[in-house]
Amino acid sequence: MSSTTRSEPIRVALVDDYDVVLAGLAHMFDRYRDRILVCEIDANAALDDQVDIVLYDSFAQPESDQQELSALVRNPRARRVVVYTWNFHPELVQSARQQGIHGYLSKTLAARDLVAALEAVHAGDTVVSTPPRRSGSALGLDWPGRHEGLTDRESEILALITQGKSNAEVATLTYLSPNTVKTYIRAIYGKIDAKSRTQAVLWGIAHGFAPDHHRIDHWLGGP
Repeated sequence: MSSTTRSEPIRVALVDDYDVVLAGLAHMFDRYRDRILVCEIDANAALDDQVDIVLYDSFAQPESDQQELSALVRNPRARRVVVYTWNFHPELVQSARQQGIHGYLSKTLAARDLVAALEAVHAGDTVVSTPPRRSGSALGLDWPGRHEGLTDRESEILALITQGKSNAEVATLTYLSPNTVKTYIRAIYGKIDAKSRTQAVLWGIAHGFAPDHHRIDHWLGGP
């Protein structure tokens, strides 16, 4: 359905445990307010009406735990559910589709392409992005640690470490090899001047890497 034939913008709720991630994503949609209406970014504000699309940003979320996606798909307030991620491991994509998601979109998409993909989902299509050839995020996104020089993938791994995950758990959750995880961790330590895992966790807590699960719980039917 083209934007020229739709009188009302698509109502989109953003779901992630990190305010800075959601703020960056909402900022991406600012230029497209005639096509995309971000109707929820604060889980503390009640939203009783349905939304057209729940956009689930996977930053530092355990993507292998498909219970969250399944619960979102079953939520009667969400007409469609779309995953927004950099991780295109075939098992992840297949599992998400089996859960009934309506889109699996890459964070490397430019804002205009992301909007077009959401419009296609709203029109009834299931949209799965082509797996990105290399790491990279769309302009306008933000994440914890970005202004300290951490890439989005480094930040996601640091967030998982801050949550208490071991290297093996991080590797499992991100579908990266243990050696790749170790390489990321060494790079993270160098950028934040950490000499140990404890120092890295303390730095993460002090710089916004502790998640607020209230928003996820809000959409999964929790308190």
